[in-house]
Amino acid sequence: MNIKITLFHLVLFSFIGCQSGETNKTPQATTNTENSTISENDTFNNYWYSGKAEISSYALKQARYGEIRDGEVVLVFVTEPFSLSKQVKLDNPQKAGNDNVSVLKLNHVRKFNTGIYDYSIITSTFTPINFKKHPFTLKATTSIQEWCGHTFTQLNLGDNSYNFKQFSYFEADGDEEKTINAALLEEDLMTRIRIQKGQLPEGEINLIPSTIYSRFNYKKMDVEKAIISKTTSKNKLIYNIKYLNIDRTISIDVEKEFPYKILGWSEDNATGLITTAELKASSNEPYWKQKKLTDKSKRKELKLKY
Repeated sequence: MNIKITLFHLVLFSFIGCQSGETNKTPQATTNTENSTISENDTFNNYWYSGKAEISSYALKQARYGEIRDGEVVLVFVTEPFSLSKQVKLDNPQKAGNDNVSVLKLNHVRKFNTGIYDYSIITSTFTPINFKKHPFTLKATTSIQEWCGHTFTQLNLGDNSYNFKQFSYFEADGDEEKTINAALLEEDLMTRIRIQKGQLPEGEINLIPSTIYSRFNYKKMDVEKAIISKTTSKNKLIYNIKYLNIDRTISIDVEKEFPYKILGWSEDNATGLITTAELKASSNEPYWKQKKLTDKSKRKELKLKY
């Protein structure tokens, strides 16, 4: 057996990300056989288990209140050891046994202004690397803050459904708890693209719309029918996602080769205004260690304004 591969399997990667209360912990390793389906893919492993996160910035044109607003999006992709039972990041993955599931986490951070006041939105999505064993995202959360108030939404995967909870400042929304049949999430399309070699399932599927779309358009979250189609150009894959029973169409541009970076996307809700995001810059950094004043230069490299 090739010795390099054997040692690689024994160490089996560093799992990193922001640590609760201890942001300078060293990367964590695991020998959990849960991750064995990806152990032969050195290109994937060397990139996603390198001890760094992929950070990409995007110029945002956000449709809101009948006008297009300038803003910015940051996508942070990073692998982490995740508790299957607790659905939180593991502090001691080496001791977790089969409860340790390797996930690709996406933090989608969106900021824009509406007149005098601003919006700040973050969605966190936790999608298992081993999608054959765990076909659905384990958890997704969204918080939306603006000067009027804020909302928080969370979906946790149960046996065959998501446990949905929403908390809101607004009376019309109130606090809500229900179950939603398990299906792909619009929020996890980007993590699936990164995990599945740039591919998404094509044809008609069940899909749960974006939390941001649901909140902005006062729609109850539930499973919807959608059709996914793909076109290919010289350098990119273009996915078109069209819902059949709601007015929403999404387009996602993807780098054609590994690591299949997200080049941009658009969201069309049939209002005559289209939200777009276009890639500005991208880098791989252990950002949780970079909090000194001298590290602000990294923001310039990422062309961040907000």
